[in-house]
Parts: sequence; C-alpha cells; structure tokens
Amino acid sequence: MTEPEDALVECYSGHTYAQEPRALVWQGQRYQEIQVTDRWRTPEGPSFRVLTESGDLFELRFHELTERWTIRSIPNAHWEVGAGGGSFMMAPGPFTH
Repeated sequence: MTEPEDALVECYSGHTYAQEPRALVWQGQRYQEIQVTDRWRTPEGPSFRVLTESGDLFELRFHELTERWTIRSIPNAHWEVGAGGGSFMMAPGPFTH
C-alpha cells in the first residue's frame, strides 16, 4: 500500500460521525460513487476499504483525535465485472488490515 495522505471525505453520520463514507476527493479527483467493501475499527477510529466507480480500491481511516481522514491507495488491485454480472478482484496477494 502507499503511504497515507489526507483526504476529503463525505460521510453518512447516523448515531456517530464517520459512520460510512459516501464520496471522496483525492489528488483532485472526485469519486462520487463509492462502495464500502470492508470496515473495521482501530484504536484511532473507524476504517473502511472502499471501491470507486472506476474500480480503484482505497483504504480510508478517520482519526477521531485529530478529526481528519486519511487515504491509502491499494495498488495492483482492481475490480471488474465477471461473467454473470458478479465482481471479482485481481490482486497480487492478500490484504491486511
């Protein structure tokens, strides 16, 4: 994975802030449609793996103490539509949290 960078993230906030990311801006590119593919919690706050409409995969983390989002690109991973409409991921190896 790449080093984390600051990101602008729009999120749904129901009973807590940063409950689920809905859109993000990274390196001048706005990703309006993102899908959460995984979520977990670290001591710093909630974390998410998200898929963009272009098929790129990112890891987002909200740091509750500093109230900022960071993003990491997950290189060499890309989602594509398979036979029958299902999605599959092509990647060099397993991902870790």
